[in-house]
Amino acid sequence: MEYNTTRNHLVMREYGRHIQKMIEYLLALDDEEKRQRNAQAVIELMGFLNPHLKNVEDFRHKLWDHLFLISDFKLQVSSPYPIPTRETLKAKPKPLPYPKRYPKHSHLGKNLELIINKALAEENPEKKNGFANAVAYYMKLAYNNWHKETVHDDAIQSELSSITGNQLEFTNTPYVRSFRSNDNRGDRDRDRGDRGNYGDYRNKRNQKFQGRNNNNRNNDRGNNKFKKKRF
Repeated sequence: MEYNTTRNHLVMREYGRHIQKMIEYLLALDDEEKRQRNAQAVIELMGFLNPHLKNVEDFRHKLWDHLFLISDFKLQVSSPYPIPTRETLKAKPKPLPYPKRYPKHSHLGKNLELIINKALAEENPEKKNGFANAVAYYMKLAYNNWHKETVHDDAIQSELSSITGNQLEFTNTPYVRSFRSNDNRGDRDRDRGDRGNYGDYRNKRNQKFQGRNNNNRNNDRGNNKFKKKRF
């Protein structure tokens, strides 16, 4: 019996022990044509055992890279892709440069500053007005999220004028739902629409359920009259 302690190291567990033994058999073949033909068969079997790789871009390229990796880069066959080396597969990627942006108004963020600059460079007055309305809405939304209270439009216009140098003015009133309890209660009443007063709606619903319970109770009493008495 063959124990795991006597076996060699399993390079890639995704393919299992049998695939690794097939690749070790390829290394023992001296005939180049036979080795190439068997390598193609092993590639097809590797793709069959891992169908999820078909959704990956260049999945066959990945299979050939795994073939050379399992063989410890000792397999000498022709590949339709560049043959990898130990250094290329195990090389660490270069660190990504972190974008360092320093907004002038940190409480609004860099993205809003980019939108404001784009709005100032816009020549079409309608598009420029649309940019101003969108910026004012976001500023009011950010204020409500942080302070949990409403802010007057004059305060938003004053800050927008100070940022843009009196070049942007919004025309519409940016409606942002308040976080205060009274406003939330009013919003809930408005969202109910045709229901009207919530108290009347709740009373009607309770009366409806109470009527159903009474009907069921009366039906049960009527059915009990026809039951046989036990002596």
